[in-house]
Amino acid sequence: MIVRIMGEGQVSLADGHLAELNKLDDELLSEMENGDGPGFRRTLQALLARVRDLGDPLPDDSLEPSELILPSPDATLEEVRELLSDDGLIPG
Repeated sequence: MIVRIMGEGQVSLADGHLAELNKLDDELLSEMENGDGPGFRRTLQALLARVRDLGDPLPDDSLEPSELILPSPDATLEEVRELLSDDGLIPG
């Protein structure tokens, strides 16, 4: 799966990591629903860090279609809300 972090680039991520990332995504969704700004920021940073850790960066000049687009690390709660589906940021 190709994942884009807005403002950073793309990584190739094995589908087997989605369960771990979904746990963080569920936590992020809960914090957003509860208006927990500090928790939201902490969990967003943790989610993006795990994607970076688990994924293999693609070359900067590579323009692969992204199957998943994640917000930038400095995205606001409102900006992330606009990216959400019923499943959160990560489907499944």
